[in-house]
Amino acid sequence: MATIQCRNVTFSNIQAILFDKNGTLEDSEADLRAFALRSARIIDAQIPGIGEPLLMAFGVNGDRLDPAGLIAVASRRETEVAAAAYIAETGRSWFESLSIARQALEDAEKYLGNTPSPLFVGSLEVLKSLSEAGLKLGILSAATTQEVCAFVKHHQLSDYIQLSMGVDKGPSKPDPVLFLQACEALGVQPSATLMVGDSVGDMQMARHAKAAGCIGITWIGKAENVKGADVVINQLDEIQVVSE
Repeated sequence: MATIQCRNVTFSNIQAILFDKNGTLEDSEADLRAFALRSARIIDAQIPGIGEPLLMAFGVNGDRLDPAGLIAVASRRETEVAAAAYIAETGRSWFESLSIARQALEDAEKYLGNTPSPLFVGSLEVLKSLSEAGLKLGILSAATTQEVCAFVKHHQLSDYIQLSMGVDKGPSKPDPVLFLQACEALGVQPSATLMVGDSVGDMQMARHAKAAGCIGITWIGKAENVKGADVVINQLDEIQVVSE
């Protein structure tokens, strides 16, 4: 059991911390924006005129990506369905629309490659410190489990991360069952587990699962993106173990 201090908030009797991946540990904005642009272009090549509305739906605005937008926080399945809905508005059948969307996302991914984005500066040191303090650490992401595992392997985090969990065919954030499943896999109670994430979905999921607390991180200083957090931080090293 550890006591965690974040700014002026103290969390007691903590055994584990679950981290979101995109936008929390991983500086993925540039890669996600490139993925959204490529996907929209591929679909627009087949259905002229749909590209711009798709980019708006994805959360791309010029050279910026909305950290609370679809591409940034949704699961792969949710992104496929959202894109397919725009395609279906052009008169195509639902199954054809879904097929076009799925293929476009796959093609965009292949074109850009599957190399994980870089870690935010200081993330590795924080994970190492928390792990050495005896805390169980996991990643709970809206990305696929395969993507989470690739991220952990690429950045050599396996010494610190004990759970690599994504969203595959089951429920997605903010469904609390994800948090409960992650806690069960780690062998800890939700009431002894903190959630660290950069979206409202992370906060809602953890709250509904009766987590020990919700730490919202916003590297860009937008506290509204983590509404519902017990405390909002701007960098991970603000998570301090004050006693073990």
